[in-house]
Amino acid sequence: MPSVRLALCLSLAALGLLGAAPAAPAEDGWSVAPATDGVGGRSYLYAEGEPGTVLQDAVSVVNPGSGSLTVRLSGADDTADGGSSARSRPAGSGAWIGFARTTGGRRAAAHTVSVTVPGRTRAVVPFSVTVPSGAALGDHPAVIVARAGTRSSAVRVRVRVTGPALSALTVEHVRVRAGRVTYELVNRGTTVLAPRLAVRADGVLGRVLDRAPRTLPLELPPGRRVRLTEPWPHQPALDAVDVTLTVTAAGGAHGSASASARFVPWGTVAASTAGLLAAVGAGAVVRRHRHRPPDRDADEQAHPEVELTGAGT
Repeated sequence: MPSVRLALCLSLAALGLLGAAPAAPAEDGWSVAPATDGVGGRSYLYAEGEPGTVLQDAVSVVNPGSGSLTVRLSGADDTADGGSSARSRPAGSGAWIGFARTTGGRRAAAHTVSVTVPGRTRAVVPFSVTVPSGAALGDHPAVIVARAGTRSSAVRVRVRVTGPALSALTVEHVRVRAGRVTYELVNRGTTVLAPRLAVRADGVLGRVLDRAPRTLPLELPPGRRVRLTEPWPHQPALDAVDVTLTVTAAGGAHGSASASARFVPWGTVAASTAGLLAAVGAGAVVRRHRHRPPDRDADEQAHPEVELTGAGT
């Protein structure tokens, strides 16, 4: 991989002396290809490094015409048809590609750059590949797309991420809800993982849920977090349980987390409470009736008051 400066270099050599670097020609005559160091041509660009590194290379744009040519270069995710996905902003390794751009006297990396190439001239355009710190190990294909007018052409970029393989996985934010268990999985390593999940729930009188490990229908790239739901339609009616989720993956990845839940049949409790209150109220009425003070009218009837009349003594 040639070492190039992050600046635009214009070679004013005659077109016949440009060498035979493989190119992706457009119908109007201009072409784009991997830049060469005079040793030989390359059919694609190759960059290799560990996560967190910045790699550098360059492409060359050849303008065989007599007038100047303005070409717009951008990174894109590679597809089977050679980079047609570049019509939209890349979401994968195409976003790792940046071009040098000077703004306000300061140089920075930009996703796209416009290059004006004089007639019968080749422009060497440097670019960088910034490998994210959480990038998965292995190959990451991308393309650099060149556009001028209505024409476009692409050069393939193969990025290989190297480094020690580390498998690490965590389970976080476990919550037990009505009919389901929600949780989050986080890939803390450097390899793509296919997690396996086991679910267990222990109540006061023993185990109430025991699901054997099964592979989840997803692949989790390094650094990625995903929120998932585990259905639990037949939850206990009355119990106090501890739910434990355990995940494993190839390479020794292992994670576990738990959450507690209390199940109370509030409708039954409310009905029982109402019945108890009614019974207590009835008992109070009975006790109040049993301890009622003597009836004054009845006492008066049993012991009538006698009014004495006549001459005084």
